[in-house]
Amino acid sequence: MPTEERIAKVTRVLSCRQPDLRVVLEEVTNAHNASAVLRTCDAAGVMHVDIIGSSEDPLPINQAITTRADKWLDFHFHPTTKDCLLELKKEGFKVAATHLGPDAIDHTAISYAQPLALVFGSESEGISLEALRYADYKIKIPMFGMVQSLNLSVSVGIILYEALRQRLDKGWFEGRRLSPEEFKAYFDKWLGL
Repeated sequence: MPTEERIAKVTRVLSCRQPDLRVVLEEVTNAHNASAVLRTCDAAGVMHVDIIGSSEDPLPINQAITTRADKWLDFHFHPTTKDCLLELKKEGFKVAATHLGPDAIDHTAISYAQPLALVFGSESEGISLEALRYADYKIKIPMFGMVQSLNLSVSVGIILYEALRQRLDKGWFEGRRLSPEEFKAYFDKWLGL
């Protein structure tokens, strides 16, 4: 039987979840990076993580790094980028893809106060041309050093916390964003009821 403290914590966390802010990982293969991303997703109130991968194990997880944050996320697996992004667009999501090209805009220049899927690519290749085709926004984090990119998990953290800042400013963490049915289903699942 869950304690009152556990029930209160689950209620508080579920009340802050942002079901219309999704993180999409395209062909991410580094277990350390993937695990750190999942921990950041949980901390920032993300509910759904979409995994695009063609390997047998499309999401390598290191439990020591996630500190079991993966337990509090919903995963959606997709064999191709097209399948994933078309499905999200049909559900009403805009797609913001991280990209280093000259046509990318600063990550703070878009509104995160809308249904939004944030696409992050592999550590070595970045996002695919296919992902770029479906992107409504191409975003980048400003860089002032000799290297042109940050570690994947750092990039996810910076962008998610800009989304968090904007959503906090709009009051999106002041009331439940999950429907009553979704809230109850997750509440029961998380408490093992």
